[in-house]
Amino acid sequence: MLNTEDIRNKEVINIYDGKSLGFVYDIEINLKEGKIEGIVLPGERGLFNLFGRESEDFVIKWKNVKTVGEDVILVNVPTSLESTT
Repeated sequence: MLNTEDIRNKEVINIYDGKSLGFVYDIEINLKEGKIEGIVLPGERGLFNLFGRESEDFVIKWKNVKTVGEDVILVNVPTSLESTT
């Protein structure tokens, strides 16, 4: 069984292209069903963050999570992150 601390702050690797997508920032939970709906990755950091603007977070649906390992989470996202939300 997983708890939120097991998932948060793990690096997310896309097995589709081998790229690191960043680290889990938060999770989406369906409280009604008691299920994890997805993992949340922070949006890209850039120049605008210096001026108080924040980029939008990305959500990877739980169905795209293939393995939760000790150090990383492997996902399969063949398209851009925006299309997984």
